[in-house]
Amino acid sequence: MSETIIEQLKAATKAKQFLQQLSPEGKKKTLDAIAAALIEEEAPILKANKMDLDRMDDEDPKKDRLLLNSDRLRALSDSVKQIADLADPTDQLLLKKVLPNGLEIEKITVPLGVVGVIYESRPNVTIDVAALCIQSGNVCLLRGGSDALYTNVALLEVIYAVLEEQEIPKDIVQLLPVDRKHVSELLEATKYVDIIIPRGSQSLINFVRANAKVPVIETGAGVCHTYVDQTADLEMAAKIVANAKISRPSVCNSLDTVLVDQQVAPEFLIKLAPYFEHAGVEVFADPFAFELLEQHGFSNLVAAEEADFGREFLDLKCSIKTVNGLDEALEHIEKYSSKHSECIVSSNELAIERFLNEVDAAAVYANASTRFTDGGEFGLGAEIGISTQKLHARGPFALEKLVTEKWIVRGNGQIR
Repeated sequence: MSETIIEQLKAATKAKQFLQQLSPEGKKKTLDAIAAALIEEEAPILKANKMDLDRMDDEDPKKDRLLLNSDRLRALSDSVKQIADLADPTDQLLLKKVLPNGLEIEKITVPLGVVGVIYESRPNVTIDVAALCIQSGNVCLLRGGSDALYTNVALLEVIYAVLEEQEIPKDIVQLLPVDRKHVSELLEATKYVDIIIPRGSQSLINFVRANAKVPVIETGAGVCHTYVDQTADLEMAAKIVANAKISRPSVCNSLDTVLVDQQVAPEFLIKLAPYFEHAGVEVFADPFAFELLEQHGFSNLVAAEEADFGREFLDLKCSIKTVNGLDEALEHIEKYSSKHSECIVSSNELAIERFLNEVDAAAVYANASTRFTDGGEFGLGAEIGISTQKLHARGPFALEKLVTEKWIVRGNGQIR
C-alpha cells in the first residue's frame, strides 16, 4: 500500500484539463454507457456486494444502506440516465455588461475542480457522485468506507471500462485507499483539492469539519420531525408518519421524532400503532404517549430519556413526544433539529404557514413525508448528499450546485 496519495492527487489536478475540453455530447455518451454497463455487469457487482454484506453484522442498521440488488441497481442505472439528460451546468452566462470605460464583463459558471467525497457504507454514492461530477466537469476523489470496499471496487471497474472505451483518462474518477491515514492527507490537500464533502454519520462530519483545511460542504446527518397538529386529518397523518419512518429507516430523510398535539394524541396514536407494530418499530415515548400506547397493548415500547430526542436513529426506532400546541412543537424542533427535513400535518393554513416560515431547515413540508428530500425525487437526477448548512448549497446538493462562478473581462488597453 502506498504511503501517500499525492500521486493520485496530482493526477486528479491534471485530469481537470481533459474534462474542460469534454463536450456536453461527450459527457452524455459516457454517462449513457455507464448506465448500460451497470445493468450488463449486474452479476459481478452483486457478487462483490455480497462479499461486503457477509462481513457486516445483520443487526447493523448500515446493512440496508450497503445492500444492492437488481432493483436498486436498475434504479441506480436510471439515475445515471437522468443525470445524462440534464443540462450541462457549466459555461452558463449569468451576467453580461459593458462598463462606461469600455470593459466587457461576463460572469459564467465553471466546475468546482477537484471534488473529494468521504462517505460510509453507501455504494450508490460511488455512482451518483461519479455521474454528477462527469456531467458538471469535475474530477472526483472517492473515499468510501471499508464496509463497502469490494462493491466500490467493482463499481469503479465498470466506470473504468467505459472511460477506456470512450478514450477518457480514468483519473477523472478515483477511488482512494480506505486506510484512515490518508483521510488527513486528503483534508489538508489545499494545493490539489478544491472542495471536500463528507456524507455519513455526525461523527464523520464533525471530524472533517474539525480537521479540514480544504473548504467543506457538509451533508448527511438528519434528525427529522413530523408534528401532528390538532387539526390534522389523522388517517393521513398516520400514513405520512408511517411512511417517513418505515419505508427506509436507514437513510437521513427518515423520521426520528413524532410530535403530536395532546388534544389528538389518544386518537392519533391508536391509528399509528398498527403501522409501527406491524413493522416492528421500537418506540421511545414520553410519559403521556407511553401510557396511551401501553394501555392499547403496544409491545415494543420504551420510556424515553432526554437522549432519545435529537437522536438520529437510522433504524426501526422512533421517539414520540406530546406537545401543547404549535409553539411548543416549534420550540422542540428548534432545540433538537439538525436542520435537515421537518414536517407539519395540519388543516390549519395559518399553522402551516407559520411552520413553513419559522422552521429553520433545508426542507420544510406540509402534509407530506420527509422521505421526499432526495435529489432524484426533486427532479435533480441524483445528489451528492443533503446539505444542512447555508453557504453555497442547502438541501439536495446536486448537479446545479457543482459549479462556481468566474468573471471574464475583455478590454482594449484600459488602465486604472
